[in-house]
Amino acid sequence: MAIIMRTAIVFRERLLAPSETFIIEQAQMLRRYKPVLAGLRRVEPGLRHNLPEILLREGTGTWDKIAARVYRQFPFAPAFIQRLRAQNPSILHVHFATDAVHALSIANALELPLVVSLHGCDVTPTDAHFAQSVSGRHFLSHRSRLFARASAFLCVSQSICAAALRAGFPEAKLHVLYTGVDCERFRPADVERDPKLILFVGRLVEVKGCEFLLRAMAHLQQHNPQAHVEIIGDGPLRSDLEALAGKLAIRASFRGVQNSAEVLRSMARARILCNPSIKASSGQTEGFGMVFAEAQAVGTPVVSFASAAIPEVVKHGHTGLLCPEGDIVALATSLRTLLDNSELWASMSHQARTWVKERFDIARQTEKLELIYDECIARQRRIASPFPEAYGHCAGS
Repeated sequence: MAIIMRTAIVFRERLLAPSETFIIEQAQMLRRYKPVLAGLRRVEPGLRHNLPEILLREGTGTWDKIAARVYRQFPFAPAFIQRLRAQNPSILHVHFATDAVHALSIANALELPLVVSLHGCDVTPTDAHFAQSVSGRHFLSHRSRLFARASAFLCVSQSICAAALRAGFPEAKLHVLYTGVDCERFRPADVERDPKLILFVGRLVEVKGCEFLLRAMAHLQQHNPQAHVEIIGDGPLRSDLEALAGKLAIRASFRGVQNSAEVLRSMARARILCNPSIKASSGQTEGFGMVFAEAQAVGTPVVSFASAAIPEVVKHGHTGLLCPEGDIVALATSLRTLLDNSELWASMSHQARTWVKERFDIARQTEKLELIYDECIARQRRIASPFPEAYGHCAGS
């Protein structure tokens, strides 16, 4: 008997930044739902993928940006809604609560249950920080409507679930669901390790803590002069960080944005991944830290700060070493330990792969996501029936 697949509209206001591979990978892992990406416009440079897309505007020019801006304030676009309706969708899944307020009109027009993934930058910043921008003020003014309309909020970590509770998100709709890692793609590779290479992968913004890594490298190189760091990623702090690396006279190369295949190869080649994320001045913290799970999946131990969700992803003393947030000397000492102690490194490398497969495998996590889709659809059809108790608590998945 033929299996009839339901369609899930996966919405991100702008499709899709190079750092947002987690959205594509989760959508591609759906088995009982057909994913269709939707957004207001494209972003360039953006991710390349093979999923169908429906956009308010197809281009990336000035008029496309203006049209998206107008839609945010006056969400009326019959042709856009009609193209979405033609997909016969069963559910709308939005990534980031800040995007979800712009998708409320879509959910209402199509009468769909609304699932929202909370990633961190949409939950952990303060209201005062949101109030500093037009988009942030729009989010704050529509947040209560979102709380009422959404069927479920999916927190990418226990840390984000706790932050969502503090921010006023309805507890009965919160559920912890790790996005997961494709352990078939992220696996130990036949690549020669560089025994002195430390790798950073991420956006060059305050919360990712790259400055702390550079300062720790200055300490480390006093004892390990051959140690060097490669930094993959870009962002507003790049020029400042390059200047700091020059001032500190450390061995650092800034490689900019790289495609996923090169990131994977670099992870497999590195001795250590070090992304020392911090709590930013805005209040933002690391939501989950997919890069930590990916590195461990290829057998690369992690050194970082014990900040926000990171202790959920990295098992201190077993798959990596975590330090007090902001402690540069401790960070340098931990890096030195894993550079110098080959026996400890080998043990952590082995345990890291096992840890990720058991806890963060994307196939298992996406199966749980589809069950939540099922329940949200069923619940919308029988409004009087509540969520199962398991969906009403910040409990790990």
